[in-house]
Amino acid sequence: MSATLTDAATNGSKSKRFLLIFALANIGGVIGYLPLLTLLLPLKIEELAAGAHFGVFTATIILGAIVASIANILFGWISDRSVARGRGRRFWVAGGVIATALSYAVVAFAYSPMQIMIAIALFQFAINMLLAPLFAIMADEIPDHQKGVTSGLLALANPVASGLSSLLIAMAIFGESGRFVLLGIAVAVCTIPLLSTRPQVVTKRPTPMIRPHVAHRDLAIAWGSRMAVQVAGNVLGLYLLYYFESLAPATGHDDIAVRVGRLMAVGYTLPIPVAVIAGRMSDRVGRRKPFLLAAAVIAASGLVAMAIGGDWWVSAAGFALYAVGSAVFLALHAGYVMQLLPNPRRHGRDLGLINLTNTLPALIGPMLAWLLATPSNFGGLMMILAALTLGGGIAILAIHGDP
Repeated sequence: MSATLTDAATNGSKSKRFLLIFALANIGGVIGYLPLLTLLLPLKIEELAAGAHFGVFTATIILGAIVASIANILFGWISDRSVARGRGRRFWVAGGVIATALSYAVVAFAYSPMQIMIAIALFQFAINMLLAPLFAIMADEIPDHQKGVTSGLLALANPVASGLSSLLIAMAIFGESGRFVLLGIAVAVCTIPLLSTRPQVVTKRPTPMIRPHVAHRDLAIAWGSRMAVQVAGNVLGLYLLYYFESLAPATGHDDIAVRVGRLMAVGYTLPIPVAVIAGRMSDRVGRRKPFLLAAAVIAASGLVAMAIGGDWWVSAAGFALYAVGSAVFLALHAGYVMQLLPNPRRHGRDLGLINLTNTLPALIGPMLAWLLATPSNFGGLMMILAALTLGGGIAILAIHGDP
């Protein structure tokens, strides 16, 4: 088969093969950051900072979030310029793969709190060189009537990355350096199939004329709704290990890390069929809002269970429920917001601004954790996160420009 992927001729749809290749590339992007930020980094900081690990970890994440916010907008804008000059975005994705692999070496050889903060800042710059143009490719090359099912396929990424996280922690024989080498290889393997294809930008179907101020208002609401849900996701992603340590403080760090890694793998696997089915159904009926609201309600229920749960099993069940709802919401929202983008020539830049809903929570989340949680009590924090998640789902209903 030619490297150029052709549309399914009559209806302008992309081939299933292309959708799967894009989903695989997204898996590579998530593998690039999730194992590091959720398990490898907390464990490394506990070794470097001992009793001060909570504060050092929070400061490291905040600095990384600032760098990620700037880098994602920057590389989105640069990739827009590349498209305008006929060069496409894939060059920047490839550069991000290489830069991310190099940044892992910097993280591995960091031996002080200051060094690890600088290393994570460099890593965030590198990984966003990969992620920013990658999502702009989805906006450019996948038609709106396939964005639901494609968004559902994005839910594959978290369980695969979480499973790899659990494997890396459980197999201590690799050592820290070996773990980073495996991460770099996995990212490259997942993204190479997409990099071997040629860009084919789709023409958007005609849509009813929407006044500019309404279009921008809709986009702002979508931005705020995702931001609210992402704050909870950020806190859980970063502090999940510490949360479960608060339930069983006498248990060793490594034992808890292995159990949390397994829970993440299970929790992130459960949403896959739900997200794909919901995405496909939303494509068929042409409506996204009911699915997004239902997903937010489910996620908020899981957070309430985590807030009131006093043992491992209740809290683990709550996390699983949260994982299903949030994964479906965020996956479908990714495709939904692409339908609201006003200018195809600014997809990369605009998605960089939307990406602030992924990075700014890394500023807000740690601050909330610092104010509302202690190493032994996360209950109040979980209730606030549940309210934010529910509010994010309800806000979607205020969007007028799309069903």
